Amino acid sequence: MSRVLALDIGTVRTGAAISDPTRTIAQGLGVWSAESWREELDECLRKYEPEVVVVGLPVRTDGKTSEAAERVRDVVSELSAKYQEREFVMWDERFTTVIAQRALLDADVSRKKRRKTVDKIAAVVILEDWLESQRA
Repeated sequence: MSRVLALDIGTVRTGAAISDPTRTIAQGLGVWSAESWREELDECLRKYEPEVVVVGLPVRTDGKTSEAAERVRDVVSELSAKYQEREFVMWDERFTTVIAQRALLDADVSRKKRRKTVDKIAAVVILEDWLESQRA
């Protein structure tokens, strides 16, 4: 097996997480700025060589697509064309930021630190959800 990369792409920041080679454990990689996340992605793809990249799709709570979801679909289309040797999967990311915020609150992380890490934790949640779905 190979690693899986997960991205939580936002307008300001992008969170990233990576699995171990056995696809058992997800760990946060970092939070990348909107200006540099594509360069960070290039480096990450070279370093970890994931076969699959799971991208969080921001679906509304009623299940309908949003403007943000359309933007993510466009980005995934661009990435798929650029990195044809990789599989890109869009994954419903509803509530992942809420789950990440709660986890950070439970860990008593300060508001300032939460803002800097919530996207990374959301990417971990997306990756964990996807990995679990593959085991089922």
